[in-house]
Amino acid sequence: MNNRILVLYGSYRSDRMGIRLAQFVVEGFRARGDDVELIDAKEIGLPMLDRMYKEHPKGQAPAVLETLAGKIRDADGFVFIAGEYNWGMQPGLKNLTDHFLEEWFWRPAAIASYSAGRYAGARAAMTWHGTLSEMGMVVTSSTIGAGPIAQTLSEDGKPIGEHGKALAHAFPRFADDFEWWVEAAKAQRARKQPPY
Repeated sequence: MNNRILVLYGSYRSDRMGIRLAQFVVEGFRARGDDVELIDAKEIGLPMLDRMYKEHPKGQAPAVLETLAGKIRDADGFVFIAGEYNWGMQPGLKNLTDHFLEEWFWRPAAIASYSAGRYAGARAAMTWHGTLSEMGMVVTSSTIGAGPIAQTLSEDGKPIGEHGKALAHAFPRFADDFEWWVEAAKAQRARKQPPY
């Protein structure tokens, strides 16, 4: 397959639980033969959005933005690890996402959500769906959720307990759906230039 996939994660907390889901997703797609990279918003350390990447004169964007823009443009698809904060989306991941626009266009996105509670970040996933669509991505219908995350994944991102079993069972369909759209979008981009 060898699809180029970016897994984007955005928690800035000192005790980050969502990194477990990010690791699970990265390992899951790698096991399927994909070229996967974790993009960690905290590690990258972008400032709060002032100027989007495209608002900088060509060649004058900060190096971190230039590098990340290249990775986004080169990717075949994106998986967003969506933590739920007070029924909404995680600000760190939203901030990273908003620095770019056209770089996201014409590629699929999938959402893997999590929370400390039993709803597994479902409300954040719903919010992200509309945002990613507005940003030019095709959002797949299959999602996965981990919650309560501490009872679903171990510290090293391995499924544990009944919740972990359910997550592991759901992953293949989630990945199949996403990879189908990745392959379809790659084939279409190779056949015909996007309309804008």
